[in-house]
Amino acid sequence: MADAVGSVRRALQPLLSLVEAHVMAAERLHADDTTVPVLAKGKTDTGRCWIYVPDDRPFGGAGPRAAMFYYSTARANIPRRIWPGMPTSCRPTPMTGTTSSSKPGPIREAACWSHGRRPFYAMADIEENARRTAAGKKEIPLSPIAIEVARRIDGLFEIERSINGKSAEERLQVRQTLSRPLVEDL
Repeated sequence: MADAVGSVRRALQPLLSLVEAHVMAAERLHADDTTVPVLAKGKTDTGRCWIYVPDDRPFGGAGPRAAMFYYSTARANIPRRIWPGMPTSCRPTPMTGTTSSSKPGPIREAACWSHGRRPFYAMADIEENARRTAAGKKEIPLSPIAIEVARRIDGLFEIERSINGKSAEERLQVRQTLSRPLVEDL
């Protein structure tokens, strides 16, 4: 089975290279990684699956969507392997929640509200308390501040949904008018 998978990969390598070139040529990349369990002798190790997606529809773009998936045994391996040879002027802006390296470098991060709100959602998980109550378990304490922060961030997402597909100038105007006061207040 492993030989068959290897043969298919070799046969599809030209297509994979074309998709990768398209993805990495994007002006902006939505990037994230997630852990995956990996069987190892007598234990389970943790690997990482990296996903890169160019999707400029929210920014008014009409280019075809695509995704590249990479596997790595360490968190920093993939960004360092993919981008070192790419000229700084050609590098996309990764739209991620965390930086890929603790050292400053030529990769510009565009932080993501989805990642920023996660800890607040965990502290404001009303649905989890409903599930716990239904199961006869003790409720977890909820933070009123976290509930308010989650509500305000949801308001920012609502504004973003309303401007998806609009021009950069229109999005900037709406963000300055509606989003900026919310962020400053937050």
